[in-house]
Amino acid sequence: MPNMSLKKNEMPVQEPNVRNKNFKEVALGYTKEQAMDEAQRCLNCKTRNCVAGCPVRIQIPEFIKEVAEGNFEEAYQIIAKSSSLPAVCGRVCPQETQCEGKCVRGIKGEPVAIGRLERFVADYHNENSSTVLEKPKSNGHKVAVVGSGPAGLTCAGDLAKMGYDVTIFEALHMAGGVLVYGIPEFRLPKDIVQKEIDGLKELGVKVETNMVIGKVLSIDELKDEYGFEAVFIGSGAGLPKFMKIPGENLKGVYSANEFLTRVNLMKAYKRDAETPIGRCKRVAVVGGGNVAMDAARSALRLGAEEVYIIYRRSRNELPARAEEVEHAEEEGIVFKFLTNPIEILPDENRFVGGIKCVEMELGEPDESGRRRPVVKQGSEFEIPVECVIMALGTSPNPLIKDTTEGLATQKWGGIIAEEETGLTSREGIYAGGDAVTGAATVILAMGAGKNAAQAIDEYIRKK
Repeated sequence: MPNMSLKKNEMPVQEPNVRNKNFKEVALGYTKEQAMDEAQRCLNCKTRNCVAGCPVRIQIPEFIKEVAEGNFEEAYQIIAKSSSLPAVCGRVCPQETQCEGKCVRGIKGEPVAIGRLERFVADYHNENSSTVLEKPKSNGHKVAVVGSGPAGLTCAGDLAKMGYDVTIFEALHMAGGVLVYGIPEFRLPKDIVQKEIDGLKELGVKVETNMVIGKVLSIDELKDEYGFEAVFIGSGAGLPKFMKIPGENLKGVYSANEFLTRVNLMKAYKRDAETPIGRCKRVAVVGGGNVAMDAARSALRLGAEEVYIIYRRSRNELPARAEEVEHAEEEGIVFKFLTNPIEILPDENRFVGGIKCVEMELGEPDESGRRRPVVKQGSEFEIPVECVIMALGTSPNPLIKDTTEGLATQKWGGIIAEEETGLTSREGIYAGGDAVTGAATVILAMGAGKNAAQAIDEYIRKK
């Protein structure tokens, strides 16, 4: 019998006043019974709008049908045909605007909890499967992948399954890209990311860390001297943006990129960590996206007593996932909507002493369709804080474009690449993910990596 409940099965979570003091995963995952009950809410409709809403085209009704019948490993195998990172996507994808946003159950109630079911299936497989992946037979061709984030990992995995000799070149000392340096442990445990990477290594993918392409080696050297027949650039968008207001050079001002990298990749949340991080009592985070939520919630777990998210538009315009906003509020984060910083104030030692803001009003829509914030005259006020984290977005690092002759880029730094194939202005060089689009979602980057892998295979076969 179908489950016609209008509401999803609730996700078990840590209590807010417990979890805001630790870095353990907030969401605890469905039980078998909850997963099967939720799966029975799926109507297995013919239109399959949910699949159209998934950038990597997971066969969602098929895997959910297996979950409903208790065939969890069979469900995993269906997901794995399309996705290289199901345990990751089940945790961090914005399902509400993608697969779940297209679900017909959402018309008169809540959509099927597709993301929670994907997470359950992936976790079940990781906990219960002892199958060792069989390395595909080599086809004798070599491909280089620059960057080990979601785009690079997906491209590398798909190519390895086709028999390609794939090497990933990662600039940092650990593979995983934004999955390890950008997303906190309480949202995405790093052992889950490592397990996905280990699976790629079983397929034969080689990973070279501490390899800053553009410095250690160039793209052209990879092709001309090391014999890679194609290169995929999935180097992400790691160059932070600032507001260019007075006081941004004070001690205690971080980009969200630096702050989260120190906390996540370099384990600054541990008391014996070798990397320093400011442990302040009052923190302001400027921005309203998922990165801002991650930074604010991390600061709280580091011991801050007051954490503010300062956002110049209203709650309705917040770009962060609704679940992340809800969790932040539950944990005690204070939201300052329609507020914009104009100066970071120093204390007597040139550390941050406060942040000066103005109130805003919403005017006419801008080019993005969101109403443009306008300053409310005479509304200046100050918030006393000792740390300010700028979470205003990122752009691609210019290193690769500056060292690769003939590689066309956008004015803002993104590599120009065909949407369907990832082909750049250079033959044999492909790109995808945040390096092309600017900061976006994990699943969109994965979709770009998947498209590029298919295009690279066709290119090398024709060649």
